[in-house]
Amino acid sequence: MKCWIAVVSKEHVLRGVAGGFCQVCHGKAAPLRRMRQGDMLLYYSPVLRRGEADKCQAFTALGHMTDEAVYPFPMAPGFIPHRRNVRYAQIARECPLQVARQHPQWKQYARLLRYGHFEVSADFALAVQTFMLAATPLDGSVEFPAMTGVAQQQRLI
Repeated sequence: MKCWIAVVSKEHVLRGVAGGFCQVCHGKAAPLRRMRQGDMLLYYSPVLRRGEADKCQAFTALGHMTDEAVYPFPMAPGFIPHRRNVRYAQIARECPLQVARQHPQWKQYARLLRYGHFEVSADFALAVQTFMLAATPLDGSVEFPAMTGVAQQQRLI
């Protein structure tokens, strides 16, 4: 299993979660074909809505590819993006960028965000997943779990 990040506005992420699909890089098929059944997808949302300035800067969803199918989906005349089916996890909270920055591998991934879709280590994905699935502490703290090196010991959902 590989782990991936896709960069998508929160509004579009929520559409995908509601519909059980993912769509990345303005509907391009190639990034979707790089993923395989069972691979994990973490959605990072820099903004709330595409084309607007309201920032989100958080990991907003995570899921796994349910099959190998990449399919076109007509959305408007002349716009037929590609999608994949995804089984999304019920998250307890989003993972803010300030929290993800605490992971030692974040710097190497930060510069890749502009590409819209890229592979990440299982260790990084597990750390983000652990944060997103954990209930918010009563004190409101947002500390990143110390996960470096444990991806082989624990199973990603």
